[in-house]
Amino acid sequence: MAQFYSPNRRVTTKQTITVTVDSLDPFGQGVARHQGKTIFIPGVLPGEQAEIELIEQKRQYGRGKLKRLLNKCNERVIPPCPHFGICGGCQQQHASCQLQQQSKADSLQRLMVRETGVCPELAPVICGPEYGYRRRARLGLLYQPKRQRLQMGFHQTESHDLVSVTRCPVLRPELERLLQPLYQCLSTLHAVRRLGHAELVLADNGPLLVLRHLDTLKEVDRVALTDFAKREQVAVYLASDSENLEKLFGEEPYYQIEGLRLGFHPRDFIQVNDAINQQMVAQAIAWLDVQPDERVLDLFCGMGNFTLPLAKVAREVVGVEGVAALVANGQYNALNNALPNASFFHENLESDISCQPWAAQGFDKVLLDPARAGAPGVMSHIVKLAPKRVVYVSCNPTTLARDSQVLLAAGYRLAQVRMLDMFPHTGHLESMALFIQGPGVAK
Repeated sequence: MAQFYSPNRRVTTKQTITVTVDSLDPFGQGVARHQGKTIFIPGVLPGEQAEIELIEQKRQYGRGKLKRLLNKCNERVIPPCPHFGICGGCQQQHASCQLQQQSKADSLQRLMVRETGVCPELAPVICGPEYGYRRRARLGLLYQPKRQRLQMGFHQTESHDLVSVTRCPVLRPELERLLQPLYQCLSTLHAVRRLGHAELVLADNGPLLVLRHLDTLKEVDRVALTDFAKREQVAVYLASDSENLEKLFGEEPYYQIEGLRLGFHPRDFIQVNDAINQQMVAQAIAWLDVQPDERVLDLFCGMGNFTLPLAKVAREVVGVEGVAALVANGQYNALNNALPNASFFHENLESDISCQPWAAQGFDKVLLDPARAGAPGVMSHIVKLAPKRVVYVSCNPTTLARDSQVLLAAGYRLAQVRMLDMFPHTGHLESMALFIQGPGVAK
């Protein structure tokens, strides 16, 4: 399994050296070599020579802190965010998007080769807007008694401290414009000392706010929030705890995909980057090449982001998901979109799946979209099902590489791999892979 550098390491020694960076790691850190050791330096780009302070040294690698750039590469750009370098949300705004995408794609290819022995030819990166793409963000809220003011923002790099934000260029403009009026509204609440966080989400029918509050809100605060909601045209939900949610104002949110309208609960997981999600779903459908008489299995299906579009072209689609609320939403959306050929099962895919009701059925094609831990519990069962094609959507290249080995060992061919630039300017590396049944795989 590939091992990436982690910042949580013990500091052992410090010294100043000069290095030249030759590449970026998947998280956007410059990678240099010094006396046979790999050195990771945030903020330095390939081709740049820098004076750095070694703040940590291990036997095989070290970590450096930039002191002075001695030259600048052509791919260095001026970050548009005034909080870049302090806020921990973005790590790569100083690098051009072309460099970011190429570095991540190269890392993905190297990892797949190292872990599987297969050198896939990467299809062009699926990309969208460089900025203004995030349709969901959670803002920390902290009242500062000494200054008698509310702080609202994101966590600092490698810290639990907040960075007060007035702008966030990666947010959708409809959400970014709410930052200052939201702050002004929350600052005037009687409950300002007892707020937890604020979550902004952009649905296709407008923005919504989920406000976590630690005490029961007084009527005067509810009125103030309602006035804010009406003035800014924002749906507002109140969260007194992690389970319950009260709609104070606005319509139920939804988004559209492949001509379908998917309603969702404000706390439901939806893909943060809508432009990439639209392309990703379309690519998955194209790769699976679903025929009208085929049955498709969608594992880790969520609320049906892939399941329901697939149901438009397949005879039947079965979605399996471990979160009951998402399964209920999937069923609701199948009914609302007149897709009786889509069915959903609430099952734990990390437990023994051999006796689960969906597991004994036959499927022609399989799609899976697991969390970062991957899908070790289902890979052997997918092989038993012997589908003609498998599409694996991944948010962690390490577990994708690991799980791919099961399919390759069973005779499947890794036909296509594409990187998804789902989170520009961050270290997140999303991808999708297509596996096609080989001549040795029985059907």
